[in-house]
Amino acid sequence: MSAVHGGVPEHGRVPRYYAVKRQLLNLLAELGEGALLPAERDLAAAYGVARSTLRQAISELTLEGRLRAYRGRGTFVAAPKLIQPLELVSYTEALRETGHRPGRRVVTAERIPAGAALAGDLRIAPDDEVLHLERVLLADDEPFGLESTYLPAGRFPGLMDGFDATGSLYRHLRTRYGISYAEATERIETVLATPRDALLIAANPALPMLLMQRVSYDAGGVPIERVRSLYRGDRIGFVTRLRAT
Repeated sequence: MSAVHGGVPEHGRVPRYYAVKRQLLNLLAELGEGALLPAERDLAAAYGVARSTLRQAISELTLEGRLRAYRGRGTFVAAPKLIQPLELVSYTEALRETGHRPGRRVVTAERIPAGAALAGDLRIAPDDEVLHLERVLLADDEPFGLESTYLPAGRFPGLMDGFDATGSLYRHLRTRYGISYAEATERIETVLATPRDALLIAANPALPMLLMQRVSYDAGGVPIERVRSLYRGDRIGFVTRLRAT
């Protein structure tokens, strides 16, 4: 396989659609966020390519989150991705720090048996109940993630009493139970969303998603929760600082 620098292979042969994609990136920078992309026929004529070549370039930019397509309205320059820190901080606080308005929409709030896998992560018996809270994550009223949180019901009696599930669970656990998050293990991978998940977060089922699975612990090393978070790859990115050990 040839080495690649800036998207251009060492042999210098660049696929036509990719050359068009680079031209489109320059155009998007000129147009600015929210601008309507010119008609396909006009762009194809301007770049001297077939419309099928142009569509391939536009399709990649849409998958990358640089363009947003709306049926019947056209294709628009997308807003920059949300960049969130990979830290043990409240989603609410982290989003506000970036200048966005956080929100959540509750999908599921239930008590269910833990089962073997979940019980192992939370160090409880498989027959013990867990509280399952599933919420759509919103930024400025736009859905970009789906979060499922599982907590040992026995450790948090009456958790849902008086709790606004559209608010911060971190804050609620801290103020009501005196629980502070100390550390977590987290696994990140790319997946495709199920039809249900894609519908809940208004995403294209063919769009790659970021799946993050985390188990959080208190200062005594006792598990607090297991969280499964599915994020739209076109709308969010993550940043962290690495230090040598």
